[in-house]
Amino acid sequence: MAYLQGYVAVEEVDENAWRLLRPVIYSGRDQTFEVPVGFVTDFASVPAAFTWLVPRYGVYTKAAVLHDFLCDGAIVSRADADGIFRRSMRELGVSLLRRWVMWAAVRLHSRLRGISAREFAIWLAVAIPATVFLLVPALVVVVWSALFWVGEAVVFGFERLFHPEANAPHEFGVAGH
Repeated sequence: MAYLQGYVAVEEVDENAWRLLRPVIYSGRDQTFEVPVGFVTDFASVPAAFTWLVPRYGVYTKAAVLHDFLCDGAIVSRADADGIFRRSMRELGVSLLRRWVMWAAVRLHSRLRGISAREFAIWLAVAIPATVFLLVPALVVVVWSALFWVGEAVVFGFERLFHPEANAPHEFGVAGH
């Protein structure tokens, strides 16, 4: 039986990247993959418009880290990396619908390279309903995010204009030290 062992321990590199402090090890049917300490990941690469449905991390985090590692090297083909991603999410207990939608997204991102006619038909069967289901909420999120960004920019501009002292750099620390 295949499994991902250990827990994910990371340190922040920047707002979108994290460095592993412990290895993530996946023991599959035929191979074992070890994502080494120091590997940098972004967890699940989810467009901002969809993080309300699929956050960048969750029960599938180890599978996402493994997928990043497999796509980063030449250990397996991209199609195999995507398949291992789907299989490892199943083994982590990710729901059927979520793992297939996530698989369809990574296959699309890989431009469907190495895909067989059968796998393409499966991909279409997942991608078309998922797109229809996600399109309206994604558009709402994108529009409201843009409106929020405009509002934030306007408020920030007024704040800078009327309260310039609020824009001076601040140092974080312990009070009294």
